[in-house]
Parts: sequence; structure tokens; C-alpha cells
Amino acid sequence: MKRFGSVKNVKQEYERLMIGSNLYKYYSEEIKTKLQSELKIKNSMATPRLLKIVVNVGLGEALINKNAIENMSRQLMVITGQKPVITYAKRDISTFKLRKGDAIGLKITLRGIRMYDFYEKLVKIVLPRIRDFRGINSSSIDEKGNFTLGLKEQIVFPEIEYGQIDKVRGLEITIMTNARNKEQALKLMEMLGMPFKKT
Repeated sequence: MKRFGSVKNVKQEYERLMIGSNLYKYYSEEIKTKLQSELKIKNSMATPRLLKIVVNVGLGEALINKNAIENMSRQLMVITGQKPVITYAKRDISTFKLRKGDAIGLKITLRGIRMYDFYEKLVKIVLPRIRDFRGINSSSIDEKGNFTLGLKEQIVFPEIEYGQIDKVRGLEITIMTNARNKEQALKLMEMLGMPFKKT
């Protein structure tokens, strides 16, 4: 494993790896300074930033439809550019005929360039494609600075063609930040283009 001798070296290496992301460049050159000023943060390292984005899909139907996991896995790979991991039931639930260890969903954790590219696609392309879209409710941000968004259809992503899918499925997107509170996270995501409802 490659090691770096100082915080400065770690920062330089991270920025080198992030060169391919337009949104990260915009954050670094403009948003970060504005955030630090508006939130009155003394240490630039404490300025709010994105940490990771987790995409989850629950697939209870996989208990009877063995192809559900494989089909949705391919679609998530196209959407995110990354292979999902299968999530398994942690306990038996007799009501749903669920046994511990059954495959019941998919999860992808995005970091780095893929995270910023996915966020940019989400706010600029995906959300505006939703029918009768009027903005995101800011109450979806929790007190720890994390934001969860549910989408009813995977076909809102431009990579997915309706005629090539077996079934319309929803997914959940969780955006995690290092913000200290809800207000910091809201300001960060607003500056990164998240279309929140005007209050």
C-alpha cells in the first residue's frame, strides 16, 4: 500500500487523482473559499465537502425472481460506472418467507471522481428529467449533514433505455458529507447545484 509522509502530500495526491472531475475543480477553485467565508470557518480543512455517495436498491422480489439481482446489477453498473455488491438478509423473517443470508438488494459506494461525476449528473440531468419536478425538500438532510433521496424509477438516468429493462425499479441515494450540521450540508449541496425547494 502506498504511504504518504504528510497531510500536504496526501492532499496533493488526492487533488492529482481528482483532475478528471469538473465538479471537483469547481469546488476547489470557487465553492470551497466561499463556503469557508460564509460559514466563518477558520481552518480550511474543516470546510464541508462530499465524502461518499451510496446507492441502494432493495430487491425483495429476488426471492422469487432469480434474475432480478443480475438484471439490476447490470443497470447500476451502467448508471454509476461501478460494480455493485449484493446485500444479504441479516436475520430470518417468517412473515416475508425471508431467511438469513438471502440476497435482497444491491449497494454501490462511490468516492473520488465517480462520486463527483455522479453528483453532477444527478443535479444537472437526472432530477430535471423527473415529471412535475419542483425541487428537493431540504428536510431530507439529517442533523449529521447527510442527505437521502429516493427515486421511483431507474429510467430517469439517461443511460437506461426503457425498452431494454425487465422492470421499473426504484433506488435510494445517500450523499454523505463531513458537515458538522444540517445548515452546513445544505449550503454545500446548494452551491454544488442541488435544486432545493425555495422556502
